[in-house]
Amino acid sequence: MSQQAVIETFMQWDRSIVQNDATAISTFITDDWVIAGSNGITTKAAFLSDIESGKLTHHRMDSDEYHVILHGSTAVVISKGTSAGTYDGQPFSLYEWSASTFVQINGKWLCCVTMLTPAA
Repeated sequence: MSQQAVIETFMQWDRSIVQNDATAISTFITDDWVIAGSNGITTKAAFLSDIESGKLTHHRMDSDEYHVILHGSTAVVISKGTSAGTYDGQPFSLYEWSASTFVQINGKWLCCVTMLTPAA
């Protein structure tokens, strides 16, 4: 698979997040996926639960810069972009770097870990 195929998967994942569709989001991540950011580590189950309950919603999730590193059936996508929505009723808008590691399973790219940090 090409770098472009990984980016397209990443962009489809972003669209599913903006749709606030936990079922669709789950198709892009492994069962043991975690996201790490300033609040610590969040598991797949906790992330999807927050979306299903409406505690976490997104109205924007996009990137304006991508860098992809491919090594066989593993890819790392480093991106910079905006994540915006509400969390626990409070609006948020974050411009951040993300590093997401994808593995290719049965011909499909799935993310197994995402790390976030603020971007300037």
